[in-house]
Amino acid sequence: ASWAHERLGRLDSIRSTLLAAQRTACLQHNVPCQATLLNLLLRNYQHYKLYDQADKLLAKSTFPEQASNCQLARFLYYTGRIKALQLEYTEAHRCLLQAQRKAPQSSALGFKLAAHKLGAIVQLLLGEIPDRAIFRVANSRAAMKPYLKLVQAVRLGDLAAFRLAMDTHAQTFAKDGNATLVVRLRQNVIRAGLRNISLAYSQVYLRDAAAKLKLDHPEDMESIAAKAIRDGVIDATIDHAAGVLISKESLDAYNTLEPQAAFHKRITFCLNLHNDAVKAMSYPPDAHKAELADADTIKERQREEQELAQSLAEEDDDF
Repeated sequence: ASWAHERLGRLDSIRSTLLAAQRTACLQHNVPCQATLLNLLLRNYQHYKLYDQADKLLAKSTFPEQASNCQLARFLYYTGRIKALQLEYTEAHRCLLQAQRKAPQSSALGFKLAAHKLGAIVQLLLGEIPDRAIFRVANSRAAMKPYLKLVQAVRLGDLAAFRLAMDTHAQTFAKDGNATLVVRLRQNVIRAGLRNISLAYSQVYLRDAAAKLKLDHPEDMESIAAKAIRDGVIDATIDHAAGVLISKESLDAYNTLEPQAAFHKRITFCLNLHNDAVKAMSYPPDAHKAELADADTIKERQREEQELAQSLAEEDDDF
């Protein structure tokens, strides 16, 4: 019914019905209906860009642990999109990574494409570069090409290439619902380009850096560089009088906390994977009861033991 209303453009008219059904499913402890209706409500809110209401629904709802992997993957995808739009990129990346793992491996190509597209943008917003393997899959290579162009522009810090990718594939990003997040990548492109300049030059004029980055407003270069220094993107200082960006000598990464943070991230991922695997282990219902004898069997065994004891006692009396 929800899909039919969405196709007719009247998805908001069914929202109250879904909320009532969700309340009834929770009262009756109907796990499959709870999971399905929660996903439908999240899709309903996101369709009309009601992200605050969707976040409130997430905060006041608990996804049932016994739900199927398919519904769990959808829930994680919707949660990841909400968190990404609310600037919680780390949590969004975690949810989207889980959604990609929980998705069916031999089907649901459209869902996996949507998860990979959104996941790639979130990784770029986190300052990471997505794995190139996701862009090389044969049946999704064409669909992922616009996002590959974005990745290449961000990695190189090429603002012109980023503008070209946005203008060329603007309809694709809008159709996928990722246009808002793609616009946010502009700052990441500038930061990546500024980082490359800082590594290549020990000193560079701010006007030359603005020319290399191809900024629309070169006069903003000083404030952009100052913000990048404050955020730790580059290790440099600014000579305001001379208008020069002076890069400091690069330190050995192994003398910093970066290796520790990288190992911590990997260990956390492995622990979460282990916990999810333990939770996903399923057993047949009442399997433990098969090993327990019923009341009749216990009585029969006790009767046989008593008869055996009596026969042994009688044999002792005969001797």
